[in-house]
Amino acid sequence: MSDLCLSRAEIRELCRTPIRARQAAFLRQNGIRHYVDAHGWPVVLRSSVEAEQGAQSAPAWKSNKAA
Repeated sequence: MSDLCLSRAEIRELCRTPIRARQAAFLRQNGIRHYVDAHGWPVVLRSSVEAEQGAQSAPAWKSNKAA
C-alpha cells in the first residue's frame, strides 16, 4: 500500500500497542479515521494523520461585544 496508508509498524508506533483490537480502540478514541481490512487489522490513510500543507490555523478569538 506504499505511501497511501501507514504501515503496520507505523500504526503500532502511533498506538503504542501491537494488539489490533487495542489499536482500533485507540484510533476510535482519538478520532483518527480508519477502516478495518479483511484480516481484522486497522488501516489508516496517511492523510488522516499528517497535517495538510495549505491548512491555516483558526483566526484569533475576538469578542462580539461592542466596546
